[in-house]
Amino acid sequence: MSGHSKWHNIQGRKSSQDAKRGQLFTKLTKELIIAAKQGGGNPETNSRLRTSIDKARRTGMPMDNINKAIMRGTGELPGVSYEEHTYEAYGPAGTAFIVKISTDNRNRTVAELRKIFNNFGGSLAESGAVSWNFEVKGNIELEDVRGMNYDDLFILVADAGGEDLKEDGGVYTIITDPKLLEQVKEKIESKGFKIKDSDIILIPKNFVKVSGEEAVRVVKLSDELENHDDVQDYYTNYDIDEAELKVIAEKIGS
Repeated sequence: MSGHSKWHNIQGRKSSQDAKRGQLFTKLTKELIIAAKQGGGNPETNSRLRTSIDKARRTGMPMDNINKAIMRGTGELPGVSYEEHTYEAYGPAGTAFIVKISTDNRNRTVAELRKIFNNFGGSLAESGAVSWNFEVKGNIELEDVRGMNYDDLFILVADAGGEDLKEDGGVYTIITDPKLLEQVKEKIESKGFKIKDSDIILIPKNFVKVSGEEAVRVVKLSDELENHDDVQDYYTNYDIDEAELKVIAEKIGS
């Protein structure tokens, strides 16, 4: 959901938009329910809920759906109760994964995650096994950079309080201190830029280069996680050349 990998972007361009939207709405509904349950239904005092609402609105989720999800979270409407958990895992070729889930049946979801990783030569790991290699950051993906060059945009981002600006295949992403995410986002929007996505994410400190059959297993594993209804997001440290990713995408899509 956070769009922080080359494979995620390539996959998104090739997937059925209707199917992806339906799956995305399911995950966003869970996020809204949990955010409201934990911090209340007022986005003015619940920053997580405010971020979730912004994300849902950007994807086109109707306000009626958003409001009903919030009311389910606050208990004003009946519905399934979800809980969230984070799991660490090893993928093929020594890659690391952190998987965030939202589920109404933890035992079922854990069993399914274990099967997914085992199928591709990985395994679930103990807490702390791979999380040391990730740091928490704010992530803001821009909709349009309005023709600005990288250097000028970087100066604007730095003035707004951002830590870094990354460009990958024409996609510009601002990295921030997680505590300053909302502040930086508001300053960027005040300059006339549109935000495509924003979230608190995990960024790997070190990457593992993967190619060949191991790369195929890694992206198939990523696909399984992406398409699992209980997986809200996942973070990984694999590094695959974009040209090879596109070839893999064609093979998987054929």
